[in-house]
Amino acid sequence: MKYYLGVDGGGSKTYTLITDESGRIVGKGNSGNGNHQVDYEAAKRNIRESVEMALQEANVVRSDIQYAYFGLAGADREADYEILRPMIAELGFAKHEVNCDTAIALRAGTDQPYGVVLICGAGTNSAGVNSRNEFYQCGGFSYAFGDFGGGSDLGIEAFRSVIRAWDGRERPTILTNLLLQDQGYDSVDSMFNDYLNHDKTPPLRTVKLLFQAAEQGDEVALTILRVQGEELGKSARAVIQRLRMEADKFDVVLAGSVLTRGEASFIHPYIEQAVKSCAPDAFLVKLEIEPVVGAVWLAFEAEGNTLPREVYDRLRSVSEYSY
Repeated sequence: MKYYLGVDGGGSKTYTLITDESGRIVGKGNSGNGNHQVDYEAAKRNIRESVEMALQEANVVRSDIQYAYFGLAGADREADYEILRPMIAELGFAKHEVNCDTAIALRAGTDQPYGVVLICGAGTNSAGVNSRNEFYQCGGFSYAFGDFGGGSDLGIEAFRSVIRAWDGRERPTILTNLLLQDQGYDSVDSMFNDYLNHDKTPPLRTVKLLFQAAEQGDEVALTILRVQGEELGKSARAVIQRLRMEADKFDVVLAGSVLTRGEASFIHPYIEQAVKSCAPDAFLVKLEIEPVVGAVWLAFEAEGNTLPREVYDRLRSVSEYSY
């Protein structure tokens, strides 16, 4: 019996999944941060812990693993791989590969081995693989390096709009009352001074207020979400054009909490407009299964192998990583 191992290492969690050659799940593991950019020692420890947990549950040893595939947040540049390749090699798998977590999210979201992925959670990222197996990543390096959006930026935009409406530089917005209620302040003045006095930043949950205000027709919130959609559309278009996929038929996988929640319809049309303008046969799809499944599928496809249909069908229903 052959076994395949996939790992999804993110900034807050690390998941490991082991299946047999038919796609039956035999082992799971989970731990904390798996991003070396956040904390190298913690990431190294947590990835190992998650892998060991899955091996123990599956009752297999490393030599039983046909291929191990690691999709890791922070695997963005060659400088990162110079750190990560030795770290993963120490785990002792004879055949393995390290890639960015965008690659496994893309593979988990489509039944094709190529396509484009847009991630918008706490931050944003985009990437694609074409039919010639060429990979390109666009963004994922913060606002100063060209990105816009994700939970962190959107929360700040919402907070900033409330301040600007209060001091007269922006039109009134429903966000004002929503933010004051959420934060527990009785006035914008008290919130303004408390944030300055204690060097506070808006929490990630502030993003949900944007969607609440947009549902009530608030123009300020609608504009912020439109800009987010347009920026993600630009990223998708950049990936498509760089990989020369304009004439191809493929999926654009939408991943991350900002894009997969129900209210994301305020963002999707602007992404679709940008995508269709350069690749008419591309289609937007929401990621509905755990990215770690994509890591397992990529392990099966390593070394030029074809993913068995029964493995795809068996794992595509894994929508929640639970114990």
